[in-house]
This record gives sequence, structure tokens and C-alpha cells, in this order.
Amino acid sequence: MIAARNWLASYEPKWLRADVAAGITLAAYLLPAAIGDASLAGLPPEAGLYACLFAGLVFWLFCSSRQTSITVTSAISLLVGASLAEIAGGDPARHAALAACTALLVAALGFMAYAVRAGAVVNFFSETVLVGFKCGVALFLASTQLPKLFGFGGSHGDFWERMGHFFRGLGETNPASLMLGLIAMVFLLLGKTLLKHRPVALLVVVGGIVAARVLHLDDRGVALLGEVPQGLPMPTLPMVSGADVHAIVPLAMACFVLAVVETTAIGRMFGAKHGYRLDATQEFLAIGSANLMAGLGSGLPVSGGMSQSLVNETAGARTPLSGLVAAAIMLAVAVFFTGLLRTLPQPVLAAVVLMAVTGLIRVDALKGIWRFSRTEFAVAMAALLGVLAAGLLQGVLIGVTISILLLIARASRPRVAEVGRVPGTSYFADLTRHPENLREPDVLVVRPEGSLLYFNIDHVRDTLSALVSQRPSPPRLIVFFMGMVPNVDLAGAELVVDLRAAYAGRGIEFRLAETRGNVREALRRLHSPHAAGFAEANQTVDGILAEWRTPIVQR
Repeated sequence: MIAARNWLASYEPKWLRADVAAGITLAAYLLPAAIGDASLAGLPPEAGLYACLFAGLVFWLFCSSRQTSITVTSAISLLVGASLAEIAGGDPARHAALAACTALLVAALGFMAYAVRAGAVVNFFSETVLVGFKCGVALFLASTQLPKLFGFGGSHGDFWERMGHFFRGLGETNPASLMLGLIAMVFLLLGKTLLKHRPVALLVVVGGIVAARVLHLDDRGVALLGEVPQGLPMPTLPMVSGADVHAIVPLAMACFVLAVVETTAIGRMFGAKHGYRLDATQEFLAIGSANLMAGLGSGLPVSGGMSQSLVNETAGARTPLSGLVAAAIMLAVAVFFTGLLRTLPQPVLAAVVLMAVTGLIRVDALKGIWRFSRTEFAVAMAALLGVLAAGLLQGVLIGVTISILLLIARASRPRVAEVGRVPGTSYFADLTRHPENLREPDVLVVRPEGSLLYFNIDHVRDTLSALVSQRPSPPRLIVFFMGMVPNVDLAGAELVVDLRAAYAGRGIEFRLAETRGNVREALRRLHSPHAAGFAEANQTVDGILAEWRTPIVQR
């Protein structure tokens, strides 16, 4: 589905000026980012330009977010570079072909996710894991750029190996490279604090090119970017073997996860701010289309970029048309002006990348996680250390695994609380949190807080048994307050019936209160005589108690 129809139908002419201005500003940010992130991926600078412009030509048609910008990102680029370096075996042409093939596989995953309407899946990835993962990526990224900033060669390996190489190589520092890189970082820092959302990075890149030409920095040992081919490649399929495709499938899945999580997070943020709803499923189609074009255009996997999208939105973008304007500008640069990039100093490029990754380290978020839960903080640290110790690809997989395990762990141990009557009311609330509430004589009222599913029924059964055992004398009635049970599966429905039979054998009556309609329907489907009464159980706790006490009084 082409999402552009929705906003084009209501497009107002006065928005065009704002979209064009935002597109120009966005292009100024995308150009240095594309060059820098291509180097992180182990690719020539034109690969980043091709990926951004080809992806940008189609992303605006399909995305449901009106301010999200598609781009190459530091996290995905570094993931691609670290993963393909060994597979490519040092062959630049094969490395580029594998990167383009990875983008095509990401596109295929996007189209499949769109076809099965998998938009809700993105909610399963824990923000805690992503915070830790991004911090790890930033540190790993810094370890790859510091040698360039200091003017000597880098190394391969994990974070610790790269940092060890950096400290050992400090004696080989090129003073001219270091001075140029530090000056660039000072200007970038001033721009980040005093000129927010302005194309300071582009000005620094231009200043570095001018300085290299005027001062002949290459004669002083400063490494330059080198030739960037002029023109555009013909869209083509990368020449890779079946074994190559099989080898990069895990990489493509990791890139897809990062792209989906980042793009939808950005879109939700802007949707909430500007009063429209993001269609997460539609974003799968947009990501798939953008990566298809990036792969056919000899690029690398792309994703929504947080900093670029913020620039786009702050510059006044009203619709995705600003992304098309930015892509058109990058197209002009690729066709006519790539020669100007030849003398871009590598230390300046390293400074741009280093300043960009500072946004990935969210100290405030880590502090918030620490205050909220030590367990959550430990999870974030596990994701961070997973990246540093095992590499980016393994770090992504560790992060995804932790997210899923957290979800399963929480669902497998739903809270089962004893509740008591709020004094003077017919309302029942948690006794642990509100000890002033009153217990009913001879009655135990218990509230499970979550779905009753096959993997958590033993926890629910054991917790209920413990609550019964804690009573000075066994209750005569157990009321299972089902108001916070949204769903039951077969095992959950059978649990309820088994509990009734088990406690009846001990002379304890077992009743359900405030059972939801879908749960009652599930109980009916058991076709069990023991569940027949439960299937109609929609009484309040107070109503059950009044009904239960009536025959006792009459006797």
C-alpha cells in the first residue's frame, strides 16, 4: 500500500516551502553521515551515498511517519563491517557485493513481515536491552575511530583488542592529524551545544576539505578520503553465491531487527508529538522498499536515523516529501560533485563519527533504569557487555534473546495476590499493599494478575496453595477473582476446574468472580460438567459472599 496517498490528498501548498527547506537541511546532514558510516561498514564512501539516495527516492512513498528520515546508521554500518570483514576475506568487491545482498535480504524480511501484518512484534523488544546495546555500539564504534583521529592504522577484533591496539599505538600519533581532528571536534561540539539542528557537520567537512587543499595536509602524513566515483551505478543484483547468502542470513536478521526497532521508535515519537498514529506494519513495507533500492543500487542496509529525523523535524518538515528533496540533492552530488570529496581528511571524518555516536550513550536513561530496577539495569549491562565481548552481531542476538526471555519470565510468574475488603465499601484490593483492608472470616479471596497459560499454571497453583497454608485455619471458601485475567488457554481453563475439584475434596468451596466473557467462553469449550457453573461466573466478590453466607444464616 502506498501511504503517500493519505497525506498527498490533504497536502496544503503552504507546506511545500517548509518541506523543501527541511529537505535541504536534511541533505546537509546526510552527506557526511553517509560517507562516515560507509567507512564503518568497510565500504567506499560512494556506497553510503548510493544507499541514502536510492532508499530516499522510495521511502517517502511508503512510510506512515511524516518526519522519519531513512539513512545509513552507525549501528547497522558497524554491524555490517564487523560481520563481513571475515566473510569477504579482504576482497573489497566481494565485501561490497555481500553488503548489497544483505540489504536485499533485509528487504525480503521487511516484505514478509508486512505480508503477515507483524507490526505488533516490535513491541516485544525491550527498551532496556536497546539502551544497553546502543551504549555498547557507541563504545565499539569509538574504538574503531580513535586510531584514525590520532593518525595511525587501526586493527581488527573486538572492543578490547581494538582498544589495546590503540593504546599501544599512541607513540605513532601524527600531530597534524590529531590537531586537525581535535579542531573538528571542538567545532562539532560547539555546534551541538550552541547551534543545535544546524548543518555544522557539513561545514566542518567543507572546512576540512579546504584546509587539506590549502595546507597540503597529505604532505604532512594526514590520510585523505581519496577518489569517490562520479555518477550512479546501474541497478543490479549483487554477484554472490548461495553459500554467501546462507552465511549472511544472521547478519540480515540482525540488521532487520535494528532497522525495525529504530524506525518504529522514531515514528511513534513523532506521531505522539504531531497527533497522528504510526502504522508499524506499514513501516515494514517502507523499510523493505528502501532496502530493496539500496541493495540494487550497490549500497548497504538502511534504517530510520534518530539524529537525521530530528534534524528533519526541527527544520520544519510537514510531510515525507522532505525526504524526497534530500534524496534529489544527494543525487546531484553523486552525479556532479563527488570530486570535491577526494581531499576530505580522515581525522575530520573520524571526528564527525565520534561526535555522532555520543548520542547513542544515554547516561540519563541508564540512571533511570538503575533507579527503577537493579534487575533491568543488569539486563542493560548484559546487552552492553555482550557487544563489547562478543561483537555486534552476537550482541544483537544476545539483546533479542534477553528481550524474549524477559517477556517469558514475566509471563511465567504472574503476581497472585490476596485481596481484602476496603473498609466501608464493596471493593476488594491488595492486602500486601494495603494492609488496612479487611479479610473476610473463613474466606480467602485471591486475585491472579495475568493470563493463565500452560507455562505459568504451576506457579499460580503453588502460590494459591501457599496462601491457603499461611492461614491459621483452612478457609471454607476460596474466591478466585478473575477480573485481571485477560485470557486462558486449555491448560489455564483446566487449572481452574482442577482447583475446584482439589479443594472440594478438602471441604473448601471454590468460586470464580468477575470472569471475563472470553474466559467464560473458554471454560464452556471444555465441555466439562465441573466447568459448567464456572462458564456463567460473572458475579462480583461481594455478590458471591452475600450469596454464600445466606444459607449459613438460614441453617
